[in-house]
Amino acid sequence: RDLWVNIPGFGYNRINSAYSLGESYKLPGGGPGLAMKTVENLLGVPIQYFAQIEFNAFERFIDEIWGVVVTPKVAVELDPIGEGYDHVFLEAGVTYTLPGNLALAYARNRSTGDGDIDRAERQQEVILGIRNRLLDPQYFLPIVGNADALYRELSSGLNTNLSLDDALRLGVLAREIDLESIKRGVIT
Repeated sequence: RDLWVNIPGFGYNRINSAYSLGESYKLPGGGPGLAMKTVENLLGVPIQYFAQIEFNAFERFIDEIWGVVVTPKVAVELDPIGEGYDHVFLEAGVTYTLPGNLALAYARNRSTGDGDIDRAERQQEVILGIRNRLLDPQYFLPIVGNADALYRELSSGLNTNLSLDDALRLGVLAREIDLESIKRGVIT
């Protein structure tokens, strides 16, 4: 989010500025369009699709897939959004299955020692945790069987140019990709 990149038509700025600039200037494709062009220019890879999910839809999605499994590298205090939620403390090295509200709090937390760096690592952990849950044979068929109803329920909190059929095809394709083949990293 803080990577310094060349945003087409705007010069150099933080990568997360691409979205807001596209929205503010009402460019074709809006924020998603400019963000996609910016990432294409940075990586040299065509970007065809985007997806944005609102917090409440993210929480509901995680609950629908029976949580996400994480193992914090450092102790972290979670402060879920909303009234009536107590802080939750997760110990380093312990594996937890987090419901939606705690998965969101885990991914958003920046109050550990390395702040945004730790946060980026946790966000990647949550994404891979979602992937693992979706591809687990125990969960795959029930999730796919409920995909149409879940998509309709979450669609008000989802902005994407990806059809449900395309998303399902990508999910099936993801089953063929070894976890070891997925490259990820955090720039410190």
